[in-house]
Amino acid sequence: MKRAVVTDNAPAPAGPYTPGLVTGDYVFVSGQGPFDPNTKEMPESIEEQTARTLENVKAILEAAGTSMANVVKVTVLLTDLSEFQNMNKVYEQYFPQPFPTRTTFGVALAVAGMRIEIDAIAYIGQ
Repeated sequence: MKRAVVTDNAPAPAGPYTPGLVTGDYVFVSGQGPFDPNTKEMPESIEEQTARTLENVKAILEAAGTSMANVVKVTVLLTDLSEFQNMNKVYEQYFPQPFPTRTTFGVALAVAGMRIEIDAIAYIGQ
């Protein structure tokens, strides 16, 4: 069984996907970008984009009944791997130790100016 997770605190989907999906004791968060859910604006710097993206992930997790502390797996997509260290400085502020497992890729993203996209898997159960 699956339950969709949608919240006004994260951007609405820009295509045929669900922002979050709960199945069993886990929530799967679709790739989130750096768009403010209220203004639809995107910050410019990688640090600001990382923070905004993680705030969107956090909002979906909270709507699903869990938190960043329960994230077990993250995928980070960066358009410029030379920005990894600057992204990482912001990223580490969002997760307690032990940090979730993570994979980071250098990619081309579909939206002009978008430098980062992040998806996550988190545990919901007690």
